[in-house]
Amino acid sequence: MTTSPAGDGQLRRGVLGTGSLVFMVVAAAAPLTVMAGVAPLAIMIGGIGAPAGYLAAGAVLTVFAVAFTRMTRHVGSVGAFYAYIAKGLGKAWGLAAALLALVSYNALQIGVYGLLAAQAQATLADVFGVNVPWPVIALVAVALVLVVAWLGIDVGAKVLGVLLVLESGILLLMAIGVLTHGGASGLDAKSYTPAAAFGPGMGAAMSFCFGAFIGFESTVLYRREARDPERTIPRATYFAAGFMAIFYSFIVWSVIQAVGSEHAVAAAGDDIAGLFFTAIGTYVGPWASTLMHLLVISSVYASQLAFHNAITRYTYALARDGVLPAWMGKVHPRFRSPVRASVVQTVLAVVVIGAFAIAGADPYTRLLLGVNTPGVVGVVVLQTLTAIATVVYFLRRNKAASTSTAVAAGIVSTVLLTVATYLLVDNVGLLTNTTATVNVLLVSVVPVTLLAGGLVALWLRSRRPATYARIGEDAVVSEGVSV
Repeated sequence: MTTSPAGDGQLRRGVLGTGSLVFMVVAAAAPLTVMAGVAPLAIMIGGIGAPAGYLAAGAVLTVFAVAFTRMTRHVGSVGAFYAYIAKGLGKAWGLAAALLALVSYNALQIGVYGLLAAQAQATLADVFGVNVPWPVIALVAVALVLVVAWLGIDVGAKVLGVLLVLESGILLLMAIGVLTHGGASGLDAKSYTPAAAFGPGMGAAMSFCFGAFIGFESTVLYRREARDPERTIPRATYFAAGFMAIFYSFIVWSVIQAVGSEHAVAAAGDDIAGLFFTAIGTYVGPWASTLMHLLVISSVYASQLAFHNAITRYTYALARDGVLPAWMGKVHPRFRSPVRASVVQTVLAVVVIGAFAIAGADPYTRLLLGVNTPGVVGVVVLQTLTAIATVVYFLRRNKAASTSTAVAAGIVSTVLLTVATYLLVDNVGLLTNTTATVNVLLVSVVPVTLLAGGLVALWLRSRRPATYARIGEDAVVSEGVSV
């Protein structure tokens, strides 16, 4: 293992292997949460073809990953989407993407504190008979995220690895229980027939399927901390996308078998929040249902930690490029974590949670759905822009490195992700459950943020050309590392 010398402002080098990267990005997707909390909606809206939808979403994102990871060796920055888009589409688009990434990932991370608080509050009341105000739970979670992030990425990866194994294990336990008992009325493969996969409502359900993969692309954020990044990052990206596609599809299929293919849509509609808990309670035992409730909380916490790490790497990259204040790019002298970026993100989370608490807003319907939705849309838009950037990069900016595979993957993923973006925006009401006016306002956050980022880039080009030239390059900053 290699580490950077003290005083160079660098993150810790060579501490993440392929497995650690997979834990980081799959944990961000929160498999247990998206299965127990969202998959029943996909079944209710898309029918029993939902398992095929998760496979299709995974296939699209795997094609995207082919183009995405082919650029890895040509991008030195830890800025992920920011750096890739800057390389392909130019620095103005790169900075616009950077601002959108910061807004999107913060929206995802902070909004989900509402889900964590709501889930933990209900679980503590039901299991232990303890009533704790949701803001208290949310703020405790914020503190726990900061502590683990402060201790360094290697500690965070170990924590995420344990939590991911636990949440995946409880879902597998449910599936095994269903398979062992033969389901409600025998096992079948109707979910994978063309009639089910292309049935009415599947277009809308695909928005949930794509949303379940949010975070898988963040492998490249850990380029500087990965061992042999040209090999480990592509491997981790492919494995994460493939694992989630197969795992999600299998788990959703198993819960459909738990109630029977003929009754799955009605069962999901009648018990959206409890479908998975009822299934594991029936086929494994009541104790397993209680354990699943507890692990949902740890699943959301793991997601929070993973997204926090992603946000701080974006902040770190922008600070080193001179776009954000240089002090945000300083790292801890011992743990080599971007501690100042962590503190800034933590303060922002506390302010937003405090504002919603003072307003008396519901943590689920307001903090989660209201804040989280622009983040989901923003990340899918960033994926689409990155796919476009790979095509432009290999065809116009670096023809010598171009391959037919990379270009074809970029073109195909651009088309497919554009369709996915349209489906997500067109069906955003399914995510928010609010009025059309509010939906328009939430979605408009994405283009407004891109516009603002582009305007800042143009200002930098005319007023601070040296800073503009550094966008997406991760130029070395020569500050100390005191915190």
